Amino acid sequence: MKHTGKELISKVMRHEEVPRVPWVPFTGVHAGFLKNYAADEVLQDADKLYESLLEVVRLYKPDGMPICFDLQLEAEILGCELQWAKDAPPSVISHPLADTDEIPNTTISKNDGRLPLVFDVTKRIKKQVGDEIAIYGLFCGPFTLASHLRGSKIFMNMLKNPDYMNKLMAYCTEIALTMVDFYIEAGVDVVAPVDPLISQISPKHFNAYCSENYKKIFKRIREKGAFSSFFVCGNAIKNIEVMCQTGPDGISVDENLPMKEAKEITDRYNVAIGGNIPLTTVMLFGNQQDNMKFVIDMLDNLSHKNLIISPGCDMPYNVPAQNGIACAQAVHDPEKTRKFVENYKKVDDIEDIEVELPDYENRTKPIVEIFTLDPVACAACTYMLAVWEEARKELGSFAEWGDYRYNIKEDIARMRKLGVKNLPSIYINGKLRYDSLIPSKEELINEIRKA
Repeated sequence: MKHTGKELISKVMRHEEVPRVPWVPFTGVHAGFLKNYAADEVLQDADKLYESLLEVVRLYKPDGMPICFDLQLEAEILGCELQWAKDAPPSVISHPLADTDEIPNTTISKNDGRLPLVFDVTKRIKKQVGDEIAIYGLFCGPFTLASHLRGSKIFMNMLKNPDYMNKLMAYCTEIALTMVDFYIEAGVDVVAPVDPLISQISPKHFNAYCSENYKKIFKRIREKGAFSSFFVCGNAIKNIEVMCQTGPDGISVDENLPMKEAKEITDRYNVAIGGNIPLTTVMLFGNQQDNMKFVIDMLDNLSHKNLIISPGCDMPYNVPAQNGIACAQAVHDPEKTRKFVENYKKVDDIEDIEVELPDYENRTKPIVEIFTLDPVACAACTYMLAVWEEARKELGSFAEWGDYRYNIKEDIARMRKLGVKNLPSIYINGKLRYDSLIPSKEELINEIRKA
C-alpha cells in the first residue's frame, strides 16, 4: 500500500513505523528563487508565493512543506521596522520596547500586516495539494518575538529583571496562541513555532521563561487536532531535553547540532526529530552527489522511527535546484541513490583556500572575532552580531574586530583553521568565549577589557 506524504508525516508525528522516512524541505524564500522571484517579492505577493510553492511541489516532491518561513510577520505588526532583502527574509532593525518597560496590550488579527496574504496562500495550497502533502504553518516563537520587541537588552533582563521578562513572555505567548488558532482555522496539518534564540540560553533560563509557555502552546495545538513541531536553530543540544518536556510531537534542528546525540534524547521522550542537512557547505556550495550522500549517510546512521529528513533551517535563497532534487531523490529512492554514491568522495575546494590567522600570542590589542551563519537570515546570529556591534561602538580602537560568515567560502576556510565548531560564536584572542550563548553588551565588554 502506497502512502501519501501527508500520511507519512502523520504516522511519524504519531510515532508509528513508516515504510520510508518523509522529506520536508524548508524552502522559505528559496521557493521564489525557483521561479525567478526575489525574496521581497515572494513574501509580499500572494500569487507569486502560490506559484513558487507549486514549483516546490513539482521539483522537490515534498511530503510536507511550509507556506512561508518568515519570523518577522508578527514583529512587523507589533511595530518593528523591517529591512528587506532580495535574497533573504526581512530582518528586524528596530525594537519598540528597547527603551520602555511597558508591556503592550496590542493583539493581532487575521487582517493585520501580511497575514491575509499568508492565510490566503495557505488555503489555496491546501485546496490544491493538501490531500497529498502535509501543510506546515510556521510562526515566530515567543522568546524570539520577545527579542524582536525588546532587542539585545533581553539577555540582561533575564538576569536582572525576571518579573518584566515573565510578563513579556506571557504577552508574546498570547500572540503565539493567536497564531496557532489562525493557522489551524486556515487548515494546516502541522503548526510549528520557530524559536531560533532558544539555542542561545541555558536550560535553567528555558525552564524559567519558556517551559510553561510552550506547554500552553503545544496543549492548544493538540486540543485543536493538529500536530506540532518545535523548531530551534544553532547548537541547542543542551536544551533538547527540556524542549521535549514541553510536549511537542516533533522537534526540528539545524546542522550545528549532533543529530545522533539529539535523536537519542528525543527517542527517550518519543518525540519525532527533523533535520539537518547543512545549508551552505552541502546545499549551497555542494553538488548533487554531496547532497545525496549526506542524506544517505543520515538514513544509514539513524533509526527511521520518529525521523524526518529536512534542511537544517530555512534554505538559502540561491541553493541550486538540482541539489534540492538530489535530496528528494535520496529520500524517495535510497537504494538506487546509495549505489550511485557508494564510491563518491567529496571534492572540497574550501580546503584549498589559504588562510592566515592573526598572531594571537603577540597581539598589541584584544582581537574580537564573531562567526555567524548568516546574520540576515539567522535570528540568533542577528542578535549576537548586534551585541558585538554595540561593544565595537563603545570600545572602538581599543580592540581589533573581525566579522566572518558561513555563507562565504573564504570565511568558512577561516573557521575551519581556527576550529570553530558552532555558530554563532565569539572568539577573543583566538579562544572561544561564547558558543551558542549570547552575552549582554556589558558582559562582552568586560570580557574584552579583561583580555
